[in-house]
Amino acid sequence: MTARHVLLEDHSLMVRDGRILDILPSAVAAERYSATAVLLRHSHLLMPGLVNAQSSAVLPARGDADPRHANDRALTADFARDSALATIAVMLKSGITCFCERSHFPEETLRTSIEQGMRAVVGMPVTESSTPWANDAAQSLTRSLSLRDKYKGEPLVSTAFAPGSVSDLRDETLTRLGLLADELEAGIMLDLHESPDEIGACLRTHGMRPIERLWHLGLLTPALNAVHMLHLTPADLSLMQRTGISVTVCPRWALKYGKVLPEMAAFAAADTRLGLGSSKFACSSAELWDDMKIVALLTDPWDTLHAATCGGAAVLGLDGEVGSLVPGKWADLCCVDLSEPGTQPILDPLTQLVFGGGRHIVTDVWVAGRQLLSGGELTRLDWPQIAARSAAWATRLKTRG
Repeated sequence: MTARHVLLEDHSLMVRDGRILDILPSAVAAERYSATAVLLRHSHLLMPGLVNAQSSAVLPARGDADPRHANDRALTADFARDSALATIAVMLKSGITCFCERSHFPEETLRTSIEQGMRAVVGMPVTESSTPWANDAAQSLTRSLSLRDKYKGEPLVSTAFAPGSVSDLRDETLTRLGLLADELEAGIMLDLHESPDEIGACLRTHGMRPIERLWHLGLLTPALNAVHMLHLTPADLSLMQRTGISVTVCPRWALKYGKVLPEMAAFAAADTRLGLGSSKFACSSAELWDDMKIVALLTDPWDTLHAATCGGAAVLGLDGEVGSLVPGKWADLCCVDLSEPGTQPILDPLTQLVFGGGRHIVTDVWVAGRQLLSGGELTRLDWPQIAARSAAWATRLKTRG
């Protein structure tokens, strides 16, 4: 993913201390290096791990008819932890090595990700109203700063501010948030221009569109990851381009909940940093293959794979560390089997990967050089135990109604 449409055949990738050491033709690599372990995959393609730039770790959200139910049900830290474990299992099985998640229990997601060796960017909620995370905006920010300091030295996880609805937050809260993010060089993630209702509420309350309000309050910077961005005017697009914000699109979510599809051509024309996500309310799971197929119909397979790998890393501020196979970057890798019926015969590997691929072809996954999926089997997660706990939660939730 370092140059458009470049495919290296019969090559070897060397890993040392969790990072990519070298990429060479296999014959040259065998002469130059003496490896302590060698893994051969003759019918496979190796690529950067997929990056889910906006996901949900809430179990009941999968297939829920009303996405508003999801966070209402996530009432305990135990539930949040079990949800994160189940979601990580889904992601690893589908080739995802890094995800971004927002919930009312950010520390549970951080802890679980570290324990399981998964890379994550976790949103710290900022709301005016009381939530399981904090009583008000001031406490939200105070707790967020403490959490950020606590996990600052962890190589696998990082944090970003995750404010709620732009319309519902006071000017004072957003202004302080922008100043803190700038001072700490921290990211901000939020839903923006998700629906006409959201835009109308902001116009009625504040007299301007959400993106314009954020600009006036100093939050439109390259540190902002705007999720959805479905309803845009030429003025909105111009403001995006001038300020350099990132965008994460969630096409499967948009289709399920009757939204419009993202304006991929407009984003490309504006040279927008673009990531791909399954949304904070997952339609069925946190994988990305179906989202990739939808986006590829609107653009092309290369741009789609870019958004799902190095583009996703860029919107999360991680493109210097992951997202492409480059010596020095972390060895976050996904290996897929191209001998499956959906990708045979191989004529155009990239197109066939995007349109014929899915979690069924993912065989191996590494995060920071640690193999978390081997031959399609999870190496660290105890799936039978996680499945049993998920089933128990489902029973409790149905009983509670």
